[in-house]
Amino acid sequence: MALSTFSRRGLGSTFAKPLSAAVSSRPISSDASLTIETSVPFTAHNCEAPSRAVTTSPSELLSFFRDMALMRRMEIAADSLYKAKLIRGFCHLYDGQEAVAVGMEAGITRKDCIITAYRDHCTFLGRGGTLLEVFSELMGRKDGCSKGKGGSMHFYRKEGGFYGGHGIVGAQVPLGCGLAFAQKYSKDESVTFAFLVLVNTDGMGTAEWRAAKSPAYYKRGDYVPGLKVDGMDVLAVKQACKFAKEHALKNGPIILEMDTYRYHGHSMSDPGSTYRTRDEISGVRQERDPIERVRKLLLSHDIAAEKELKVNNIGESAYTGMKLECKWGVIWAGSPVVVANVLLSLIVPMSISAVCKDEFVDIMDIEKEVRKEVDEAIAKAKESPMPDPSELFSHVYVKGFGVEAFGVDRKVVRATLP
Repeated sequence: MALSTFSRRGLGSTFAKPLSAAVSSRPISSDASLTIETSVPFTAHNCEAPSRAVTTSPSELLSFFRDMALMRRMEIAADSLYKAKLIRGFCHLYDGQEAVAVGMEAGITRKDCIITAYRDHCTFLGRGGTLLEVFSELMGRKDGCSKGKGGSMHFYRKEGGFYGGHGIVGAQVPLGCGLAFAQKYSKDESVTFAFLVLVNTDGMGTAEWRAAKSPAYYKRGDYVPGLKVDGMDVLAVKQACKFAKEHALKNGPIILEMDTYRYHGHSMSDPGSTYRTRDEISGVRQERDPIERVRKLLLSHDIAAEKELKVNNIGESAYTGMKLECKWGVIWAGSPVVVANVLLSLIVPMSISAVCKDEFVDIMDIEKEVRKEVDEAIAKAKESPMPDPSELFSHVYVKGFGVEAFGVDRKVVRATLP
């Protein structure tokens, strides 16, 4: 990921609300600051690495957990819709990489711009997009973020500082430089993240150690400083993006290499099983899964309790309706949900509600709520109409030049474009 200056939530139906509006409107009253060390050190090139000590809070960790759970459920649902032939064409899923989208938003502001390649659903959601817009766009419906005409690879939300979604490899880089130049020209102290190095180990189907002479991508800028980041650690991503923004404003471009892992294949046409083993994928899930890491932090810092989040290996609930005491108050356990992806069973743990000593917090049954949001958004998206055929001629040429569309014989004017 290259960054240059020319170089954040209530119950109920929230499918049409942005991610930032989906978390409880009543904050945890005991929101003391926490300092947590990143899972592994940063590796720097031509710059000083940022501190591994990251400042966070119980409410931020809970929001990380919920946001990443929502993103994963969204992508697993997209898998099912694709197999049901409700989503057509290319579709690149993001499950496993959620920490990048969520951590990046925690380290920057909406004034900063993001432009990325084709694996863009979760980045769009993080920039304030809604589930309804996501699923409508994926299914080619009018309520989609690109009015149903862009599909999976061409999400866009200018008002959130998100400029795509680009199907051509590398196409976002020169456009990102243009956004950054405009920011520098305007002197608005914001930066642009142009995703370039999001390392998910296997690229389009070849392990990086087989495909690259030098897999140290953060050094590929040569004289340009670089930083290698554990992209499965949401706190590391937050720290790195905050550091990179400050660096770019003072010194110029910097390359961020996010070391992450995708659970699906490259796209829905790729089963993702011919160039890696199930044991490899299972090992990553057990050791590095970004949602599981935050779950462990919630437990280790007494923000939640073990039994309240625990799911056993076969996906059955290890608890039912237990009342648990924790540092922040009383936790009531709910029921976890097991979903499956194209490769193997995936357990998305949890379901919690917390009653703080000072005030009730609406964080009941997180996973159940996430599942409900996604299901409602899908149902609503299915009701959205297809784009009018006339939309074929809009957003193609600059308005006002009287461009005409002819038939195949080049004699009969079929339409005059707006």
